[in-house]
Amino acid sequence: MLWRYLAGAASARTADEMSGPALLIAGLAVTGSPVVASWLLAGLTVSAAAGGPLLGVLLDRARRPGRLLAGCLVAYAGGLLVIVSGLGRLPEAALVAVAVAAGVVGPALTGGWTAQLPAVTGAARPGQADPSDADATPPGGTDPADADATRLGRANAMDAMTYNVAGLAGPALAGVIAGGPAAVLVCVALLVAALPAAWALPASAGVKARRGVGEELREGFGAILGNPALLRATAGSMVSCAGTAMLVVSAPVLGDRLTGSTGPGALLLAVTAACGLAANALVARARGPRRWDALLVRGTAVTGVGMALAAVAAVSGTYWVAVVAAGVVGLGEGPQLTALFSVRHREAPERLRAQVFTTGASLKITSFAVGSAVAGPLAAYSVGAALLAGAAAQAAAVAVLTVGRRSVRDV
Repeated sequence: MLWRYLAGAASARTADEMSGPALLIAGLAVTGSPVVASWLLAGLTVSAAAGGPLLGVLLDRARRPGRLLAGCLVAYAGGLLVIVSGLGRLPEAALVAVAVAAGVVGPALTGGWTAQLPAVTGAARPGQADPSDADATPPGGTDPADADATRLGRANAMDAMTYNVAGLAGPALAGVIAGGPAAVLVCVALLVAALPAAWALPASAGVKARRGVGEELREGFGAILGNPALLRATAGSMVSCAGTAMLVVSAPVLGDRLTGSTGPGALLLAVTAACGLAANALVARARGPRRWDALLVRGTAVTGVGMALAAVAAVSGTYWVAVVAAGVVGLGEGPQLTALFSVRHREAPERLRAQVFTTGASLKITSFAVGSAVAGPLAAYSVGAALLAGAAAQAAAVAVLTVGRRSVRDV
């Protein structure tokens, strides 16, 4: 079941990472207008902020959340098909509206899947043992709660690896595939390939009592705001994600400044994704309880060091230093994501788990958009300044993650 889940999640997330660049390429190829292309991308991402919390409520209510995720995959694929078939034929405003509608279900491709991981692994809620099992552990034996937490921790690391794979493969596929609309069609094929895995996800242990949607949304946000560990992780990841946008936007500019071509800049992002994948592979192999809160702080700090090193590369004009910097960023980002998922799984109330994950995904997407908006003009002025701003954002995220934390919690 876990491997089917991972294959489906990797396929859906690769399509997610690929869809933005694919729409840019298709929009530019068919219309010849960078403005239209950028509007399509903006429409696809801007609505995720609103869609995530609502989607989480629906997933938490669903008896078979996998069926709902499958419906979201179909809706996202359908939106992409309408856009690519309508380019040059339908009004541009109508196509942007379709992109906005498709983007509402975007968090289903990220946080919506991860919220189902405890059911897939058969693990109880991490960090909480069933009191009825208190006497079931034999002397010198393994606590079932510890075994569940270890299994879920390893699964979290493997799940985070699918993000690294998607971040590596998605943009690369969009750039390699010839033809404007062809890349969008490949996105649709990847979404369709993920359908069987989504449909086969386990049923929910119990259906949450339904109240008004507004009340449930307030309860979901309250679960984040009222839990110090969850609030720190959510806020810290938002600040860090805004800083990461500085690197993503600056990488092509940095590559052009150091080598005279934007291609090596894209390679830097590939190095980041590959190193993140390798780091998460090591986390997945580790056994026993992990200090996820501490790993979240350390991963964020390492990411900041990598961005500061990238700024040094911009000043020194040395490309190999930029490659090393990109690798350091990946070594921090990979475990950082695994730790974030683990903290969410540990702290989120079972009946609000999906809402916590999809809301967190929406907030990160919004933070990335804000960081990108700031990074563009800053990188145009000075790519070194943009990268230093990204490093400063990681330092601020470390401060957010550590303020008020009395001790490191194990799961």
